[in-house]
This record gives sequence, C-alpha cells and structure tokens, in this order.
Amino acid sequence: MNEELILVDENDQAIGVGDKFWTHLTGALHRAFSIFVFDSLGHMLIQKRSNTKYHSRGLWSNTCCGHPQPGESIETASKRRLVEEMGIECELTPIFEFLYKARLDDGLCEHEYDHVLAGRFDGPVIPNRDEVDDWKWVDPFAIRLDVRDNPNNYTYWFRMSLEELLRKCPNL
Repeated sequence: MNEELILVDENDQAIGVGDKFWTHLTGALHRAFSIFVFDSLGHMLIQKRSNTKYHSRGLWSNTCCGHPQPGESIETASKRRLVEEMGIECELTPIFEFLYKARLDDGLCEHEYDHVLAGRFDGPVIPNRDEVDDWKWVDPFAIRLDVRDNPNNYTYWFRMSLEELLRKCPNL
C-alpha cells in the first residue's frame, strides 16, 4: 500500500501523516472524502467494492471515496480519485463533513473526518476493475430503504452519510 494519509484532529486540522495500513490498523483519525454522483434524472451511482480490497470488500458503497495525499486538497484529490476509480470527470460540490469511527473486517478500524461531495454526470461510466466489481444507477430513496433493510450489504460510511446527504440535497 505505501500510501500516506493525512492525520487530523477532530477539527480537521492536519497533525501529521501515517501509512495507510497502519492508520487503519490503529484507528488513527485521518482525512477522507466520499463522492456521490447523480445523473440528470436524479439517480445515484453506487459501486460494489472489489473483492480484492483490503477492507469492506464486496460491499455496495457511494460512487467513489478516498484520501487526499499530503499537500493535496480535497477538491484535487476527489477529482483525481473519481477518474481513477470510475472513469468520470465532473464538477463536485462540497455538501457536508462528518466524523466517524467503525470497526471493520480483518481487525481494521476506519476513523475518518469525511468530506462529502456531490456531482452530476450523464456520460459513460468506465470503472477500474481493480477497484470496482459492479456498479449501477439507483433511485436514492429506494436505496435508503434497502440500506435500512439490508445494512450489511453496504459500507459503514455509506450508511452513515446517506441520510444526511438526502436531507441536504432534497432536489436530486
């Protein structure tokens, strides 16, 4: 992995860097982002994480997520990652931020200060097969019901952010 993450305090102030695996092993608080992309009809693009991912593999999640590299802004990192993971380029708007901590599979811990962004896109989706096993456009309110009824099919951060996203963006 050898990727460095930005360690932060509870106000999202950078306090150092940490190796990606070590950060998730120890549960160190770090900066992250979650992207939700919608088409012009209001459908949400979700992805099924690759079974080769080191955590939360095979679970459905938001369009894309990731971590900015040291010295990289959320805006730059989110656009970079959206292209790398889903083959999509679109404008992204910051919607809200939240802090969460969750125990994951394989003894790992996700402790993130998560920046949630949203965008619109109507072109072809070209996912990176090393990152994504499947993807689909869904009705955001139907997925809300499925998340409620089948939470173990979805990533923790997706479950945590979906309600707030739909509350802050009612006109999707």
